[in-house]
Amino acid sequence: METMTVVNLVKLVSFVLYVICLVCDTVLAAAAITNAAEIIEQPFFDDISPRNVTTVVDDTVVLKCRVKNKGNRTVSWMRKRDLHILTSNIYTYTGDQRFDVIHAPESDDWDLKIEYAQQRDSGIYECQVNTEPKINLAVYLEVTGTARARIMGSQEVHVKRGSTISLSCAVNVHASSVSWFHGSSVVDFDSARGGISLETEKTESGTSSRLMLTRAALRDSGNYTCVPAGAVSASVLVYVLNGEHPAAMQTSSSGPCPSNIALILLCILSICPCHRTTISQTMSCILTLICR
Repeated sequence: METMTVVNLVKLVSFVLYVICLVCDTVLAAAAITNAAEIIEQPFFDDISPRNVTTVVDDTVVLKCRVKNKGNRTVSWMRKRDLHILTSNIYTYTGDQRFDVIHAPESDDWDLKIEYAQQRDSGIYECQVNTEPKINLAVYLEVTGTARARIMGSQEVHVKRGSTISLSCAVNVHASSVSWFHGSSVVDFDSARGGISLETEKTESGTSSRLMLTRAALRDSGNYTCVPAGAVSASVLVYVLNGEHPAAMQTSSSGPCPSNIALILLCILSICPCHRTTISQTMSCILTLICR
């Protein structure tokens, strides 16, 4: 009888231990799943926006910050130079009303907007998420005095008829678009003339634009203006000359050559088809004398 009791007791203890192990395995598995889920759902930056942003005085600039898997964490913007917390979630914590946060409901974007930017606003701004440890995304803002275009090279370009005209301008900001004008008309890339191309690209310091016209003709002479959106334009004078005349091909840097006189001579040449060779030779001689 006692033997049966001991056997039953052993069976009971074994069953209890089995149940305990089963419960422990279930708890451990659940904890592992929870930890894995927490790891997967950790916030991170969708870093697709530029880390270097350039704007001009009195313009509005937006610094981008996109946070994935934010959950119940807080997204803040801090100004690095004085460690000032500017925003926290949708709230602004500065007396400077030029600063605000842009966030649409259910959006991952937490962008910092600065209106009427000043040069003193230049510096590093950090988008932060209060994870453990904290994660941050640094954006460098540069506020320049004036947005303007600059012609690369000489302000006067002399080319031979039939060659390629190549004009370049640089803009000290990231302009949204750049247009070119010939006189008062926008350069038409789809015109019957053909042979016109434009290359515009963003650089670290701003925007560059290059206009090319193949098979230069006398009618291509005149004033060309590079016009960036939101910036001061810049112009260059182009002279298309008939024949190879080294003295006439020089730019204004070689001497005080009056631009208006040369342009008048080119106009005379373009509207007088008769005796064009004689007129061309006369023009070249005059250019040589006045530009010497």
